[in-house]
Order: sequence, then C-alpha cells, then structure tokens
Amino acid sequence: MSPPGLRCPGCGSSNIVDDDLYCQSQLVCADCGSVVSEGLLASDPVGGSDVSYSRTTAVAKKPCTNQIKGLQRLKAICRTLRVHREIEDLSQTYYNQAYQHESFIKVSLQKKEVLAGCCVLVSCRLLNWPISMGTISCLLDADPMVVGVVYQAMIKVLNITAPIVNVTDVMEAHSQEYKISSSHVPEELAENSKDLTKRAVALVELAADSWIVTGRKPIPIMMAAVYLAWQSLKPTKQRLKLTLDKFCQMAKVNKHRPAMKRIAEMKEVLCKLGKEIPWVREAVTPDNVVQQVEDILQHRYALLRRALRTHEEALLEQEASSEAPTQISELSEKIPNSSSVEPCEPDAKMAEEPGDEDNNQCVMSEFHSDTQKNQDPTPNWGKRELFAPPCVIHAKKRRVEQPELRDVTGDEEISDSEIESYIRTPREARDFALTQKKLAKGEIEKS
Repeated sequence: MSPPGLRCPGCGSSNIVDDDLYCQSQLVCADCGSVVSEGLLASDPVGGSDVSYSRTTAVAKKPCTNQIKGLQRLKAICRTLRVHREIEDLSQTYYNQAYQHESFIKVSLQKKEVLAGCCVLVSCRLLNWPISMGTISCLLDADPMVVGVVYQAMIKVLNITAPIVNVTDVMEAHSQEYKISSSHVPEELAENSKDLTKRAVALVELAADSWIVTGRKPIPIMMAAVYLAWQSLKPTKQRLKLTLDKFCQMAKVNKHRPAMKRIAEMKEVLCKLGKEIPWVREAVTPDNVVQQVEDILQHRYALLRRALRTHEEALLEQEASSEAPTQISELSEKIPNSSSVEPCEPDAKMAEEPGDEDNNQCVMSEFHSDTQKNQDPTPNWGKRELFAPPCVIHAKKRRVEQPELRDVTGDEEISDSEIESYIRTPREARDFALTQKKLAKGEIEKS
C-alpha cells in the first residue's frame, strides 16, 4: 500500500499502487503508468521479515513443553521425598541426557513421565538414599512393570551402574509412608515411627534368615512386617482384631495382595520359634503368636538353633522308626515259610497244570513292584527341612517333552519300561491260567 499524501509528479494523481511484479518492488501511478519511486535491494528484504542476528546464530535448543513438564514433575517428586539438593540436581542432569537420547525421543508420553521418576530413583540409589521402586510407582501412579522397563532402559542408555538396595535399608523410608502417628489416628492405635521401623526391620531380618525374602518383591514383605510390628508393639484386642485392609485404610496406603501370604508365612516361622520358648506353657498358634513376637525377636538366634536341633532329632527318630519294618521284612524274606510267600501259593497249584506258561508270575510281580518304586519321583527335600526357599517347597512341575513320532519299522529296541508294562499282575495271571484250563478241558471233551 502506498504512503498517504503521495502524488504522481507527472499527472498529479494520487492513485499510486505497489508493483512487485519483478524482483525489485516499486510504486507506479495507475493513471499514467509512470514510476513514482523505486525500492532498494539492500533495504527491502524479499520473501520474509527481518531476522535478528542472535536468532540466526543460536546453537542451544530450547526445551520442549513435555520436557519442561517432566522437569517440573521431577522437582515435585524430589520435594515430596525431601531429598538433598545434590540428588535433585543429579536427577535433572540424568533427565536431560536421557530425554534427548534417541531411545526416548519417539516413546509414549507415559514413558516420558515415568522417566522423571526413574531418574530420581537412580540418583537416590547412587547417593545412598534408600527409595524403593514401588514408592516411585505410587508417586507416579504408574504400573510397576512399566517403571521397571523404563528404569532398565535408562541405566543401559546412560551407562549407569546402580547399586542394589537391601530390603532392610529401605524399611525406614517405607515405614514413614504409614500415617499412624498420634496426629493422624487415635492414641490407642498410634505408634512412634522409630519404634515401628526398628521392630519391622527385625521381622524382615528374621524373614530373610528363614528364606521368605528369597525371590520375592520387597513391598509386600515390608507391608507385612510393618503390620505385624504395629500389632506386636501393643498387642491389644483392638489391634489384633484390625485386619490388613482396615490397617491400610487407616494408614492411607495402598494394599498389596501378596502381603496377606507374606503375613501367613511370617506367622508360620514365628510359631516354629515360639514353640521353643521354655517359659511359654500354652500352645503357640498363628492367632496368639503376635503376643510372643517381642521375646522371639529378642532371642531369635538361640531359638533358631534350638528349633533346628529339635527338627533334626525328630527326623532321626522318624528314620529309625521307618527302618524297623524294613528290617523285619528283610528277615521274613530269608525265612522260606513266611507270610511273604503266601500270595504265591495259589499260583503254585496252577503251575502243576499242563500247558501253564506262567510259572514265574510271582517273581515277575515282585520285580514289577520294585520297578514301580524306582520310577517314583524323588521326594521334595524342601519339605523335610525346617526352613527352605519357597521355590523349593512349592516346586513347579516341569513340563516333560514328548518324543517326536517316528515311523515304526519293527526293528526298534524295546525298552525295559515297555516290557514291564506287559507283565501281568498275580490276579491277571490266575485269570489267564483258569481260562487256559477251561479251554483245554473243552478241547478234550470235543475230542
């Protein structure tokens, strides 16, 4: 658009228009066609607006919106956990490095949100601040499986060697999540955080000594330890009647289903040790063992040794009692007119009949019974031990691979197990002999 007040010097017309037909723009009079003014190539930019020198030479890229939100979420997690400033700075450094890596550029927004929590987790572990992965998952409201996958990918991308945190080291931070102080719950249900942590750590150590912790997720074990510790510190009727569901609702934490199984397993171990306390006269059961937790934990090493010794003596007595019938049976086998030979007497009469081919059925049946005993699976050694890993006590049945089908030619070797499957039992041998006897009589009558 032409500037106001501009007129053509030739005809005096004010009808001036912009003519940008060529590379150089100019003002032209629409009435007479004369050029009023010409533009300069140096002053009038072509094809865009002016760009400052600082913007054209900028090297550092500004963070995007999602990265800014991730940093804000990271800071919020650090403030919630009340970590040191050093941990927060290290978390931000790891987050910026991982976010700009090619492995996390094209991932979903959920994984980018989880990445912030994983950076806080690895920073806490490197600087000896015990935080569990379940705590980070709870703060992010994310699936623990997703958090684990992102965490493993992050430490692999950034080449970080994170130390493994022990369960007892995380107990203090985990116990503080339960809102059971006097300011949150009534006085008869309130408990000091330090006393609760000390008792819960002792229960977790006992669980580790009895193989309960082996191969298990830490959060349910810690929840079970906190619940039993809270009940055992003041074993009143009101506390003993409170279930785990109501306890989690009161403490404002999310309940984990496996915690019920861990509570049952811990009570079972406590019962085994409580039975060895000399001054306890009544029978120790899972219902009343909570009242003996303080004495059990105070003398747990002596009770462990005593329980193992008692269990070994019981096994020796059981083996001695089981060896006695076997010795009697061995003696009876050496005596010819013993009861072990009686089942073979009916077959002895049939063996006198002509044409009987089952003279050795008694020997075969004994051989068949011996092979069946040898084919029995080996007993689970974990059930004989007082304390054993759960994967041994409740061992999964391994899948037996079926052999591939092959063309039968008739020249294959017959295995011993297949031969034994065709061996007749004593009853089948008697029935077979009677049938042959009847057939023989029928042929004689016909002749």
